[in-house]
Amino acid sequence: MSKTTHIVLVDDDRQVIRFFKKTLEASGYAVTATTSSRKALALIHQSMPDLLITDLNMPKPDGFDLLITERPKFPALPIMVVSGMKTPMLDAAKFVGAVATLEKPVSAEVLVEKVRSILGK
Repeated sequence: MSKTTHIVLVDDDRQVIRFFKKTLEASGYAVTATTSSRKALALIHQSMPDLLITDLNMPKPDGFDLLITERPKFPALPIMVVSGMKTPMLDAAKFVGAVATLEKPVSAEVLVEKVRSILGK
């Protein structure tokens, strides 16, 4: 039996959480979702996920804080940023360590395709 791929998802918008979680679980991923980046950090420390998906614009620590401050502690953890912020901010997220970015709103198909390409599955 193969290991289920685990994704931690953090976004302060509950609608985004519901949509992403439902979409990714329907594609076979195990998703732990939270609206708190502090809780996401605790989840990462408890059991290293295969992928972290984060919003940028959240209460502190925000997505940039996760990338700049926390990413060095978890160098093997790929981080994907999904944000309503436009291209310059998404480019900045890539510059500081995001493996991929998506601009919201995003379709279910594009989300799953991007996650599959990151995880190689």
